[in-house]
Amino acid sequence: MDTTASQGALTLAIIGAGPAGLALALQASRMLPQARITVFDARAADRDISGDPRTLALSQGSVQFLGRLGLWAAIQASGQTAPIRQVHVSQQQPTVLWPFAQPPAVSISAREQGVPQLGAVLSYGTLVAPMQSAWLAAVAADPHRLVMRFGTSVRGLKPVPGGVEVDADIADVFDLAVVAEGGVFADQPALQWPQGLSRDYEQTAWVGQVLLDDSSPEGVAYERFTPAGPAALLPLPAGAVQPGGPSGRRAALVWCVPKGDDPVAVLDDAQRLTLLNTVFPPEVGEIRQMSPLKAFPLGLNAHRRLVGEGPVARIGNAAQTLHPVAGQGLNLGLRDVHELLSALQQIDESSSAVALADRGAAVMRALARFERRRQPDRLALIAGTDFLARSFTWSAPVLATVRGLGLGVLQTLTPAKQSLARLMMFGHR
Repeated sequence: MDTTASQGALTLAIIGAGPAGLALALQASRMLPQARITVFDARAADRDISGDPRTLALSQGSVQFLGRLGLWAAIQASGQTAPIRQVHVSQQQPTVLWPFAQPPAVSISAREQGVPQLGAVLSYGTLVAPMQSAWLAAVAADPHRLVMRFGTSVRGLKPVPGGVEVDADIADVFDLAVVAEGGVFADQPALQWPQGLSRDYEQTAWVGQVLLDDSSPEGVAYERFTPAGPAALLPLPAGAVQPGGPSGRRAALVWCVPKGDDPVAVLDDAQRLTLLNTVFPPEVGEIRQMSPLKAFPLGLNAHRRLVGEGPVARIGNAAQTLHPVAGQGLNLGLRDVHELLSALQQIDESSSAVALADRGAAVMRALARFERRRQPDRLALIAGTDFLARSFTWSAPVLATVRGLGLGVLQTLTPAKQSLARLMMFGHR
């Protein structure tokens, strides 16, 4: 297929076939019915990603987005997803001056918010495998317009007159390139201002799965602030956390600790389980078993802008890699997709009648609208997660009291709690 930008139809290159890139490709193929869309990804075409166990937390807005793509019903029917019906936020440290017997905590439920769930939890493979299958089916049905290039690394992007040159196996020119391949913080180069902000939190996230007692409440996500850092449990479908082990109520664990004074690294599995049972509130119940844990360094990489000098945009982790304290990275990327396509839709509808130079200017105007509309949401979330992540490196004891009192007050302020719930589910609007 000739993908040069000199043709009448809008041409779009998407770099990265992860969840954000595939969501963009699938939705673009529908919302931009004249556009020619090519997805590049370095992984081999025959690589099976369905078993990738990495845990993803979807907000209710993201679940609805996948529903509009026609994917969520099949993903849910697989039995490999778990709804989040309640979020419980508390802290381990005592709150000085708190007048009540029960420690302060914030509890947000789907029932209070009038929604079936606040979000859902699933594995990376459970989400991306059906997205990839749907995209490949779309490519097979419309091969003259849609292209998938597996096993193809993009080595560079260069703005040229009339578009952007994508340097892969051969150099192709597109009207627009969208970078959706971000990876994790440890694999990303540090950003230098004004390009963006990089911050190493000097924290390690230990991740895995735990087996809960059968009495543990179902569908509850726990966020726990501790002196070492935040810890979270996210509900998973019932199953075993170790090969051949007992099956039961499971949760995904994210356990953040200081890199330089790591209390988890030096322990064996039995000791880790004992320590973990002291971290979460009594509502969780006994944590009976733990899978082997993997460690990941934590940091912030946030590009100042979503749009480069030419027609190149960034979405998802390619634009911002956040601390997992809020669990909002993928949700932010899917909101990027929605806003970008809304900005491009008008160009696609008139592209066949628009001169090349005019279309290039129209693409840049659309990208400016996309960036302007997305910045409030992304900057608010970047600032919020950055503040929470860094607050655990501050030693002042008064911070725990302030945070605890804040949790207690928030629980009593229904409008504020509703606003927080809407922000969690749908982002800043």
